[in-house]
Amino acid sequence: MRLCVIAGDGIGREVTEVAVEVLTALLPGLQIMEHEAGWDTFCRTGTALPEATLASARACKAVLFGAVSSPARKVEGYRSPIVALRRALDCYANLRPTRSLPLAAGRPDLDLLIVRENTEDLYIGEEQSDGETATAIKRITRHASMQVAKVAFELAARRARQRLCIIHKANILPLTDGLFRDAARAAGANYPQVAVDELLVDTAALRLVQAPQAFDVLLAPNLYGDILSDLAAGLNGGLGLAPSLSVGQGVAIAEPVHGSAPDIAGQGIANPVAALLSAAMLLRHHWQLPVKADALESAIRQLLSAGIATADLGGTASTRAFGRAVLAQLAR
Repeated sequence: MRLCVIAGDGIGREVTEVAVEVLTALLPGLQIMEHEAGWDTFCRTGTALPEATLASARACKAVLFGAVSSPARKVEGYRSPIVALRRALDCYANLRPTRSLPLAAGRPDLDLLIVRENTEDLYIGEEQSDGETATAIKRITRHASMQVAKVAFELAARRARQRLCIIHKANILPLTDGLFRDAARAAGANYPQVAVDELLVDTAALRLVQAPQAFDVLLAPNLYGDILSDLAAGLNGGLGLAPSLSVGQGVAIAEPVHGSAPDIAGQGIANPVAALLSAAMLLRHHWQLPVKADALESAIRQLLSAGIATADLGGTASTRAFGRAVLAQLAR
């Protein structure tokens, strides 16, 4: 087994280090290939995703990605390396689970999975402007919609409730969102055991806040999935606890949802839980090692139940101290 590790910027370096230590403890033969990407890399080399990094990701077929900083303005030549990496590896489905953790700050009734299309929609980055009017292209294809829908229905079929809700805004965007919805329903015809519903994205946001326990699997285009998954993370204690896994044909990118948090970078207080849970998703979905994934998730839950946590959760543990506690719990 090989893993391409791209720590990125800011706290990405800190939380990734912890996740790598835990993964190598669980998988003693794991080969780690470290490479760079991100804003710092762009400023130094002129590219945010070097060819050597992309080549390693392709060869390893498994990536652990930390976090990257991005400018809030257009910078010539810069493009988000994680978006570029997802498209280059054709990791077309982004899995973002939200499951209640033993924390006072989170809801106790959460167990949902958002499956987000990962390669198109507004994220293709095709914009134009004459200085007075700016236009962004929203691209939806039947092929990409069918691909991600098959993943979502397959996962829904394995879950206890076997329910899936298609998220769209087809009342306003009947051609693009309508195509996504129709392709998803066509894919769902092969999964008669899965109950299918659909909601407009604004209604879905409202109901996620009011009654998140009503949802099982949500299937959404790229932008809606990004926004709704952050909303769901907010119900569960914040982005420091939110994992994700982007998957394609035999490839996977594990990535905590949070950003590079430059305001706390280097202080040793970043919460590594999202990175560790992302590593658990890599174990479960890519390497097909559910027992090891369960052990890692259980260790995290036991530590949080015992009040061992980083400062953002009211604890006193440093980033590395939490990682050592996870290792100790796994060794029991």
